[in-house]
Amino acid sequence: MSEAAGKIIVLTGVTKGLGRALVDRFVESGQTVIGCGRSQEALDELRSRYAAPHHFSTVDVSSDDSVRAWAETVLNEYGPPDILINNAAIMNEKAPLWEVGAEEFARMTAVNINGPANVIRHFVPAMVERATGVIVNYSSGWGRATGPGVAPYCATKWAIEGLTQALAQELPEGMAAVPLNPGIINTDMLKISFGKSAERYGTPEEWSHAAAELILGIGPQDNGRQLTAAS
Repeated sequence: MSEAAGKIIVLTGVTKGLGRALVDRFVESGQTVIGCGRSQEALDELRSRYAAPHHFSTVDVSSDDSVRAWAETVLNEYGPPDILINNAAIMNEKAPLWEVGAEEFARMTAVNINGPANVIRHFVPAMVERATGVIVNYSSGWGRATGPGVAPYCATKWAIEGLTQALAQELPEGMAAVPLNPGIINTDMLKISFGKSAERYGTPEEWSHAAAELILGIGPQDNGRQLTAAS
């Protein structure tokens, strides 16, 4: 088993945006980051920047088989994570719901709902067996409110809120599952719906400092709480 430092953090969607910024903060604070993403170029950059015990893999979270293989490798090498963060998500092109094609809608639910469920399915049993650990599922302001043009995204993030609340009720004492609203950050996803006005908001780098501290402080006392990370 690898000699890991600090907490072992499993994080999806590490190649850009919030996930990429969090990798830097967690490594700086002495944690071990086990991440996944889809961009081979970005993963190669992470591997060259952060050597073992950190580990970065190409994984499609919407594929149960892909997640299963990744989880088996990680659990064999590192054991159960201390913190499991479901960050990977996609945004629909802004449009009325009736104009969103079936393929785009299905891809949204595959990544944003099935993805976290797949990751939970293959990592959480080992955490439950140990009866420790925190699961953080990224929600959104649009997981607690709604807006025009983003109905598919709202649907997936409202689903994450419900999924996480139910999961919190199923975990043994000593564990926690929380839905986390990251707030409004100037990411590529925000630009899809906000356009140029996304530039009025803080960057993932700016956001990540307080967010990493918040995540590292989550414990059993927070199980089921709706949390928000302010930039």
